[in-house]
Parts: sequence; C-alpha cells; structure tokens
Amino acid sequence: TNRRENKMMRALHRLSRPLLRTTTRASSAASSAAVPAAASAGRLVLVSRKAMSSSAEVSEAQRNVVVHGGLKDADRIFTNLYGDGSPWIDGAIKRGDWHRTKDLIGMGRDWIIEEIKASGLRGRGGAGFPTGLKWSFMPKVSDGRPQYLVVNADESEPGTCKDREIMRKDPHKLIEGCLVAGFAMGAHAAYIYIRGEFTYEAECLERAVAEAYKKGMLGKNAAGSGWDMDVYVHRGAGAYICGEETGLIESLEGKPGKPRLKPPFPANVGLYGCPSTVNNVETIAVAPTILRRGASWFSSFGRKGNHGTKLFCISGHINNPITVEEEMSIPMKDLIERHAGGVRGGWDNLLAVIPGGSSVPNLTKEVCDTVLMDFDALREVTSGLGTAGLFVFDKSADMIKGIQRLSYFYKHESCGQCTPCREGTTWLWKVMKRMELGDAKVEEIDMLEELTRQIEGHTICALGDAAAWPVQGLIRNFRPQMEERIAQYKLSQQQQQQKQGTHADQAYN
Repeated sequence: TNRRENKMMRALHRLSRPLLRTTTRASSAASSAAVPAAASAGRLVLVSRKAMSSSAEVSEAQRNVVVHGGLKDADRIFTNLYGDGSPWIDGAIKRGDWHRTKDLIGMGRDWIIEEIKASGLRGRGGAGFPTGLKWSFMPKVSDGRPQYLVVNADESEPGTCKDREIMRKDPHKLIEGCLVAGFAMGAHAAYIYIRGEFTYEAECLERAVAEAYKKGMLGKNAAGSGWDMDVYVHRGAGAYICGEETGLIESLEGKPGKPRLKPPFPANVGLYGCPSTVNNVETIAVAPTILRRGASWFSSFGRKGNHGTKLFCISGHINNPITVEEEMSIPMKDLIERHAGGVRGGWDNLLAVIPGGSSVPNLTKEVCDTVLMDFDALREVTSGLGTAGLFVFDKSADMIKGIQRLSYFYKHESCGQCTPCREGTTWLWKVMKRMELGDAKVEEIDMLEELTRQIEGHTICALGDAAAWPVQGLIRNFRPQMEERIAQYKLSQQQQQQKQGTHADQAYN
C-alpha cells in the first residue's frame, strides 16, 4: 500500500509541476555581471516569454536571468527516494550505483579531491563547509596511525528527515560513497554512526553492507580497486549533542557524548586519536555521482558558491509534507508550492517559515515571498539553510508557543559541559514559558535577548547558538505579538482581581 501511495504521489507531483522558463546558465564573468542586483541578492525577477518577445523595454540583463528550480528527473541523484525500486544491491546496480567504481578510484586521491572541490559541494549536514577542502585536510602521508572516515547519520535536528530516506531507500549510494571518500582521504575504515532510534534504517544499512561484502564491493581489494575498505554501522543512544562531530567521536569511543575543544581538529586528532573526517550522510552519498557525471554538471545547478542539488524536507502547515530533491537556489515559495502542495489555506495564509531545521531563526512571509533556498541568500536575511528542513507556519500557529517548545528541546539536549549553555538554556526555557502565557514584563523581552547573546558564541559547540537563534528570530519578527500577549495577560489578571474583589464584597455583605 505504501509503495502504491508513493507511486501515486510521484505521478501527481510530476503532473502538478508548472511550466518553468529555462534559460542558458551564465558561466562567464561577463554574463554573471549582467544579472540584475535584485537577482544576485536573492530576489527573483520573472519575465514571461510573451512579454520578452513583444516588449522592447525588456533589457538584455533581464533576458539572461536564471530561474533556479524545476530539477529534471534525469538530473536527480537520489532516484529511489520514494522507494519505487528495490533498495538492495541488485536494484542499486540497475540504477547506476557501483558502476565502474574501480575506475573512479584509479584516477587517484588528488583527482577525486580536486573534482569535489571544483563541483562546489558544501557539507549537507548544516555547516556548509566546502567538502573537497575538508577532505584535503587529511594527511597525504601516513605517520603510522590509521585514518578514518566517520559518517554522521545521527540526524537529530527537528524538522529534518532526509538522511533516513537515503539509508532506507538508497543505502548503497552511501556505502559506495564511503569507499570513494575513504580512499580520497587515505582511510581503510569507515564508521557510520546512526541515531539509536533509527532501528529500521540501521537494519537496512547492515543488510546493504553485508551485500556489498558478499559482492566484493567492500573488504579486501574493494570493488577490484586494489584498496581495502571496511564499513561498520554503529548505533548511538539518541543524544542530539552527538550530531556535533567531536561529540559523535567521543560517543563512538564509548565515552559520554560531550564535544571536544578545538584545536586539535579531527583531521589531526580524531577517532581513537587518529586523523579522521566526519561528514554527513547526504554529503558522502552524492560523491560518486558527482565524480561520474563531472564537477561541471553538479556546479551547473544553483548560484555561485551554492552549487548542486539538495534534499529539502518540508513539513508543517502544508498540504503535502515531503522530502524532495531540488536545485539549490530555488525560490522558497516555488519550492513549497511546487512540491509541498502549497500552504494550508493558500500562500497569503502564511505566517512564518523556519528554513533550515529548528536551529535557525524564522522568516516572515514578506521575506519568504522572494528569498532563495541556499546558504548565502538565507544568511543575508539573518537565517540559514542548515539542514534544509522547512517548518511552515500558517496564521493559526502560536509562534511564541512554538519557540518555547524548541527552547525546552535544547534545554533537555544540552550536555551540561559549558556553563553558558547548561544554565542559559534552562533560563531561556523558563522565561519563554512565561512569555507563552504573557506572565512577564515588556522589559523582560530585552533581557531575554541579552540572555541569548550571552549564550551565543560562548560555548564549545554550536548547541548554544542553536538554542539562542530561534529566540532571537522570534523577538526580531514577532515582538509586537509578545508585547500584546503580555498586555492581555495583565488585563486578564486585573479583571480576575476585580471579579474576586466583587465576590469578596458580596460575601461580606
């Protein structure tokens, strides 16, 4: 039944795609300079084909505007995202996985790293660090210590549900990626650290790894490449903090998941004190396809510095919650309306969107009308792409209550190692709980923001920032509503006191 529903969803999804005017992507500096400032700043300029042909007022610059989005099926990396085919090795080989993997490895470590650099691939786990550059930090010559690839499959960010789809529908993309990436960084072993609650996903991975060993794709002379590679699946215990790379390494070593001070960085002293690189599931899984199809193919998608395709997770007050692969730099409005069935009640009923998982500040409808879904455009509007997990809120939502609930999550998930985070997240939640009721003073809103500033940037890892940013976004975009809630609470308290006083007088009389 689920497979039938998935097929129906994909069929409807294809039929519902509006026609998109495609233009030749500008590749030279001259054509890039011709793009209007509004487009390069993350605003979309739409020009109809009829108007372009008939109006003499349309400038040459407007004719060269690139409209991102509308990814073709032929350009999708995750071709089994909806489980239409078999996730196991025979199905994966039919879809093109494990195709001439030996030849990719035969090109050498330097070629692989340079190709990933040229593709413009940035980490898909949230930070967006250039992947090829990160791989290049691993020692070229071994000092006798083994080198490790560690795959972050913890995926504990609220609103994010992309890596689990890869692990249960397309696990061989990840496993082949482990071989290619491991070779590129001189690692003979890869550890996939999977979130403890992902029971089914872990079973899928373990079965896929066993298949790869049986087919000779892993182990001695993996895929006939001459490179030995082992892959291990390690289950975590469900701690959000273990999504941070050094906290993950600590947990993998059997210790409490508490982030390490850096430096030293994992590329020098990582897992078991050896050079290690930690990458997200999606980041590793796309690498073989990039190498097969070429860096220029991958970099043809998205704006400069924001290249490639990306898995977007869209949930909340929409008609069709979905995880979908799309081109980077697609307009947010287009992404939601094209793939998620639009906002419940129509686009004008939109209140706000959290665009990158729960850790980033929310954006109001006015911003969402034009903003593009990429690292730079979202940073320019004081938010972030993060994991590309979109929370959509319509006008029925209580934003203060929503952010209060996120504050509780971060309080609960703090490892307690850093005082600003341990104490600050608890105070954030306590104040936000009162703000939800309105049981506060207006001046406490400024005190709340000051508290977030004392947490932000003062902790070993980014959990403190993740706790602070949603509250900062709430104050920046919804301060009038917070003040109104306080005024309503004060008025209700006064009315209640008057009512109690009246009852007391009547009882006395």
